[in-house]
Amino acid sequence: MKRLYLLLLPALLFGEDLKSLLELAKQNNNLLHASKISVQAKSKELDSSKSNYYPTLDATAFYERDDDPTPFYPGTTYGATAKISFDVYDGGKRSYTKKQKSDALHAAGFSYKADTKSLFLAITKEFFNLKSLNASLLAREEASKAVKAQLERIKQFFAANLATSDDVNRLQSAYERNIYDIESLKFQILSLKKELELQVGHTIDKLDNSKFQKSFTQEYDELDNIEVLRHNKRALQNMSETINSYYYPNIKIEDSYTVFGYANRPYFAGQPIPLLNNQNHIMATLSLRLFDFGKLREQKEAVELQADALGEKILYKSKEQKMHLELARRRIQTAKLNIKSSHSALKAASSALKTITKKYQAGIVDNVTYLDALSSRTEAKALYEKSLNDLEIAYAIYYYYNAKNLEEYL
Repeated sequence: MKRLYLLLLPALLFGEDLKSLLELAKQNNNLLHASKISVQAKSKELDSSKSNYYPTLDATAFYERDDDPTPFYPGTTYGATAKISFDVYDGGKRSYTKKQKSDALHAAGFSYKADTKSLFLAITKEFFNLKSLNASLLAREEASKAVKAQLERIKQFFAANLATSDDVNRLQSAYERNIYDIESLKFQILSLKKELELQVGHTIDKLDNSKFQKSFTQEYDELDNIEVLRHNKRALQNMSETINSYYYPNIKIEDSYTVFGYANRPYFAGQPIPLLNNQNHIMATLSLRLFDFGKLREQKEAVELQADALGEKILYKSKEQKMHLELARRRIQTAKLNIKSSHSALKAASSALKTITKKYQAGIVDNVTYLDALSSRTEAKALYEKSLNDLEIAYAIYYYYNAKNLEEYL
């Protein structure tokens, strides 16, 4: 029993830190799994396009029966055919199709990375917001204990006719309000916790402390979402060339070998009519699109316009990334100032509460002054803890818009 307790002790003492939650999300999140499967599907499509360069081999079996056979042709014919086909030249269609599938695969890969980073940022925000809510809950519970202690004290004074019922009612109302605020915070914590558990695919009992490295970089990488757009644009451009290839000559060679069998062979003058037992057939085909009322040209133009539209999106998203980077730096500066301000406010509120509590117990100030001081200290403590967590979120947003992997900076 003692050994089992020692094995469980680390799990009881320590909770899940942010890095372990991100790793769990990568393993368990169904949306990431779906995105990864999409990459595998695109890889199979690329492999399929590479196979277009090789000849194809088809086999067919046939059975033919005529109710009214002629004297020179049997009523029943059966056999099998093996055919090898090879596209000698297709105007570049296979080449551009392969490039298109390759770009689609790269786009899917970057889309998976973008989905991962976006999910990690969402988990990071919820992690530190949950830490802030827990800090608020702890502050509220401490305040509730203090109010309850004073309420019990005033009730004793009231029983001894040393306090009024108004004094008791004020503290009773403040205590019940604190209980409501605590329950409301617990519900918010539960809701956020369930959302976090859904994203990581794992039950969370306790959150451990986590911090980001505090550093700035001079250069930034392009967001994966922008890379997705770039590769999608290239895929459309290659699709446009694929459509254009239909205007070029297409040369195809086919070689088929057929084995025949007959029932009820025809006879002439008492002798069987000779029929083919096998046949080898070679055919070379040259095809060229001469006129289609502009159908292919309009299809090509439509695809090119889609590529141009993606080009405009790329320009906008690049500007947007720069804007968010600038805002992220400002967010960090603001968060640091907020930490300094909220820390000073907490020191002042704690000192004031300590002084006013002594005066209240001595009967120098009334319970309204005491409750105001207690409320100010509770809010100051919660705001200070929130400011610390907001700084971590600010750095997470900064690293995200630098196209960095968040887990590498924890």
